[in-house]
Amino acid sequence: MRITADWLTAPGLVAVLDALTGAGQRALLVGGCVRNALIGAPVSDLDIATDAEPDRVIALMQAAGLKTVPTGLVHGTVTVVAGGVPHEVTTFRRDVETFGRNATVAFSTRIEDDAARRDFTMNALYAEGGGRVIDPLGTGLADLAARRLRFVGEPADRIAEDYLRILRFFRFHAWYADPAGGLDPEGLAACAAGAEGIERLSRERVGAEMLKLLAAPDPAPAVAAMRASGVLARVLPGADDRALAPLLHLEEGAAPDPLRRLAVLGGAAPDEALRLSRAQARDLADLRAAATGGQGPAELGWRLGADRARDALMARAALLEQPLPQGWQEAVARGAAAQFPLTAADLMPAFAGPALGAELKAREARWIASDLTASRDDLLGDDGTGGGEGGGSDGQD
Repeated sequence: MRITADWLTAPGLVAVLDALTGAGQRALLVGGCVRNALIGAPVSDLDIATDAEPDRVIALMQAAGLKTVPTGLVHGTVTVVAGGVPHEVTTFRRDVETFGRNATVAFSTRIEDDAARRDFTMNALYAEGGGRVIDPLGTGLADLAARRLRFVGEPADRIAEDYLRILRFFRFHAWYADPAGGLDPEGLAACAAGAEGIERLSRERVGAEMLKLLAAPDPAPAVAAMRASGVLARVLPGADDRALAPLLHLEEGAAPDPLRRLAVLGGAAPDEALRLSRAQARDLADLRAAATGGQGPAELGWRLGADRARDALMARAALLEQPLPQGWQEAVARGAAAQFPLTAADLMPAFAGPALGAELKAREARWIASDLTASRDDLLGDDGTGGGEGGGSDGQD
């Protein structure tokens, strides 16, 4: 079997492969780029496996005039920048000792050793520069063709080597497996048994995996399996996935948004549990507040903008198990384009200081109560100041 893709002939990649193979070394594309090329999915990262040790890789690349960055020499990885594109070149290796996230490795010249230490069979596929695919384990191609996600060897052993593989199991199922086939029973049982190991992972790593999972076209089956296996409670205490499938139905072709989906999962302090960025945490807090609040579509459009108002309304409908309100799109658009018709100057000099702020806020509330339809004259009243409601700073009515 061969892969065909434009990126196989990219000058940078060809230069890296030629520098290795021209010196008698093996140089094979591996992992995600091979898997995705075989199923027609986009390819972003180019990983290369070789029997050359890191010092040899660096010497060969420098001789070829290519920039090298020693990103992970202890684990055999050198990043080679060619054609402006980073290529991770890693020596064939085998695990000597593992610590649940890190490992002591020994370099190898055997592709079989390298394949045996990878996480899933569909990721243990290699390809030569000409596109010929190599399946050292003999199961990767069949599993990929069937969209069947399975651990390499014993699932419990792979998980004990790196507990992040528990979360990768659910994420890769959501992205690459056949949802109708269900999750591999042995893999799922091993994830449940090893779930305590998630506590040893950094919250940043956990959060990154969850956001990638929730960005999948349909993460609901994988998240439901996380809940049933006890993994979801470890990742996001208090989370409830019952509204996730209804939300996916309501999205109706909207681009997947992990924060929108995270908003319906709930949970205690998700920003801390997943170590979200400040911007993400603020965005999620706004979404959750709007989804559980009573603001109408127009007000949400005004407060959050059209996109986030749409997300909040979808999340609210999913949580309440209700359809989206009629005319919501038009109302959101109207709200997003609306501007509160008063400024502080409109209430001066009748109001000043704290009274001015309070009065402006009160009239904003009246405008919101009118579904953003009240005009400037409506809000000012007949005397141009709303009849002096609330009293003026100069004591006059």
